[in-house]
Amino acid sequence: MSPTTIEATGETVGEAKWAALRELEQRHPGLDKSAVHFEVISEGERGLLGVGYAPARVIASISEDAVYAVAIDESPLAADVRLLVGRISATLGVTGHLDVREDDASVTATVSAADVALLIGRHGQTIDAIQYLLNAITHRTYGDERKDVVVDAAGYRERRRATLESLAVRAAEQVLTSGERVELEPMTAVERKVVHLKLKEIDGVETTSEGTEPNRYVIVLPA
Repeated sequence: MSPTTIEATGETVGEAKWAALRELEQRHPGLDKSAVHFEVISEGERGLLGVGYAPARVIASISEDAVYAVAIDESPLAADVRLLVGRISATLGVTGHLDVREDDASVTATVSAADVALLIGRHGQTIDAIQYLLNAITHRTYGDERKDVVVDAAGYRERRRATLESLAVRAAEQVLTSGERVELEPMTAVERKVVHLKLKEIDGVETTSEGTEPNRYVIVLPA
């Protein structure tokens, strides 16, 4: 098999495809998964009581120009982020395109895929957990040279930030009108930070957080 062609096996066709995709990603970090072509050689047989078992077999291939090229000047940190996000996405069954951008303050990995909801999770819990994990890994690995890692999916971060800021402003207006505190819905630590920062811009209110994870929430109070 060539570097762009993999034969893999598994108990099911799905598992065989996953194994082939994982091997291709290890060889080509940042691979555009939508460019992978699968050929099913055998769907396998489970057998009776373990007798006559035969694994499913597939061949996965990509053209040379479909391999997502890592920029020559990409830093080791950006390359590590690309590899980790790619592997996590594949494990979750999310196949699509991965874009990694780096600036002086952060590294942002953005996944674009049809099934991107699997990566985001309910109320963003999955993508926030992935982002937290990558920051913990890269901060430990790179020490003082570390940068914040942002994991995004099809523009989710910007859409969610806009929603949270609108919610925060409405809560502040309610507090200013009634003089009574307002409790917001439970949020992740990332989302609570967005609310706290937005309401620092509004005079007459202050914020605090109460509760225990994963049900910790923001309270907006009269200042």
